[in-house]
Amino acid sequence: MGKWKVVATTVTFGKINKEPLERLVANDCEVMTNPFGRPFTKEEFLHFASDADALIVGNDKVTADIIKHCPKLKVIAKHGVGVDGIDAQAAYAQGIAVTYAPGTNAEEVADLAFGFMIMIARGLYQANADTKADHWIKPTGISFYQKTLGIVGLGTIGTATAKRAKGFGMNLLGYDLQENPAAAALGVHYTSLEKVLAESDYISLHLPLNDGTRNLINAEKIALMKDGAVLVNTARSQLVDYEALTAGLKEGKIRGYATDVYDYEPPNHLPLFDLPNVLLTPHLGGTTIESNLRMGNTAVANVLAVLQGSAPPNPVLLR
Repeated sequence: MGKWKVVATTVTFGKINKEPLERLVANDCEVMTNPFGRPFTKEEFLHFASDADALIVGNDKVTADIIKHCPKLKVIAKHGVGVDGIDAQAAYAQGIAVTYAPGTNAEEVADLAFGFMIMIARGLYQANADTKADHWIKPTGISFYQKTLGIVGLGTIGTATAKRAKGFGMNLLGYDLQENPAAAALGVHYTSLEKVLAESDYISLHLPLNDGTRNLINAEKIALMKDGAVLVNTARSQLVDYEALTAGLKEGKIRGYATDVYDYEPPNHLPLFDLPNVLLTPHLGGTTIESNLRMGNTAVANVLAVLQGSAPPNPVLLR
């Protein structure tokens, strides 16, 4: 039995790459990995993690009530970037460190965002299905060259998306509360959200979820968009008002919508999912063999630092 108990609730930890798990074991940790293939429920947290010294979490909801029932807990490490599912305020109030793994999957998520745009623009998902069914139908798509990409949120992932768009000869508009010099250096022109939506042929969402961004893309914002705009969401599902989005897709206001993110995982089936101009993937954007290793090693470095009495390299800062 190890000196410290670490519960890794994220589905992929220790499965795609063994190295992060082996590092924990080599440092006197007893490790439990996720046996369910999905995020933990509250009851499972309370059953398996109530005596844990550390948690490595994915898209689980780590609430104040769960934290309260983990008296030995010293650190909650996000196996990824977005920490909106962790009640960091409650954790810090209990003296528990909260960490994340910045930049470890940014390139991969940007790859998916741009891949989504290509698939919708050229109708590749339908063309694939038609050709396999022996229907020789050539869809007429839309181009990227000299078109405008609007990037809503220009952190690491949004900036990586801009880098890809530049290679396609696109014009770049961006919206964020703070300007990122790296994005500006790529030729991103910062402007208002309204102008980004009104002037962009493609729109890619990369904002965190908070009270200010929830349902940001609502009926009013969709009405501002160009007719036939393409909307891609690899950030958080609740940035978009699904009712307004569904109406926009049915009316043809939005050419297509692609998402990798959902309110729940696996998601409840929505009418939106049945539309032919909607492309869905199972939150795989940040998951490749290489990015999984980076995320795992960063999460482990954060956990071991705290357990061994040091400050973690990547703390989550409260606003």
